[in-house]
Amino acid sequence: MIFLRSLLQLTVLLVQGSWRGVAPSPTDEGALRASHGDHGEPGHKEPHKDSYSTFASEFLESRHLSDDGYPFPTAPPVDPFARIKVVDCGVTKGCIRYGKPGCDAETCDYFMSYRRIGTDVEYEMSADTDGWVAVGFSSDKKMGGDDVMGCVHDDNGRVRIHHFYNVGQWAKEIKRNPARDEEGVFDNNRVTCRFKRPLYVPREETLVDLHLSWYYLLAWGPAIQGSITRHDNDAPPVSDHMISIYKYEDIFMPSTAYQTFSSPFCLLLIVALTFYLLMGTP
Repeated sequence: MIFLRSLLQLTVLLVQGSWRGVAPSPTDEGALRASHGDHGEPGHKEPHKDSYSTFASEFLESRHLSDDGYPFPTAPPVDPFARIKVVDCGVTKGCIRYGKPGCDAETCDYFMSYRRIGTDVEYEMSADTDGWVAVGFSSDKKMGGDDVMGCVHDDNGRVRIHHFYNVGQWAKEIKRNPARDEEGVFDNNRVTCRFKRPLYVPREETLVDLHLSWYYLLAWGPAIQGSITRHDNDAPPVSDHMISIYKYEDIFMPSTAYQTFSSPFCLLLIVALTFYLLMGTP
């Protein structure tokens, strides 16, 4: 009986407290006293903030809320562009390098790789340029009537994959773009990209069948407002034989600066000079 009486008295006190308000804590009283001036005159009285309102304001300040009051989901982190592995060249993918002997995907004037992935072919390209890098599939080693895939660095800093068709010496962009899973980056004054394209497509004028072998035209150059301009080389390098997607080769092509002693005229000059030195003057 005594326990019931005590419980009833406690309930009454709680109900009265809820109607009358909670008495200020010693901390609150100190804050109110501090709001008076130095001479005891009343100053500005700050409104009381209970623990829940303080928590709610801090929560709202620290979180972005949607219109429904729910936190927006955090965006997933963007995966960085995976570096091109040249150790796989000639083993699990084919590569073409143009530039200084021993160069790789980050130091060659031009680099390209290809490999089969299921019913797709994955291409990687990189060139020493701030504009664009491309590969063309040709049947005769000459520009004109060629299917071209290019990676273009635009004014917003993005690298996009485009599909072109060579009309004479000019590249016309084609709306039908077979590229997928595309990614690219502009870094250290190089345009680098990676994309997939179907291994087999119905044959048409602007899209070749990669089951067949083609000469690979290599090109790169500047871009203006995301549009390609004339390539850097007057005579872009081209593979000396047709490339088969089923044969992983590691092909090196020396750039012009390293072709001096391999030209026929220079070789003839070296032979003549050597003969002159060995025979002596008459």
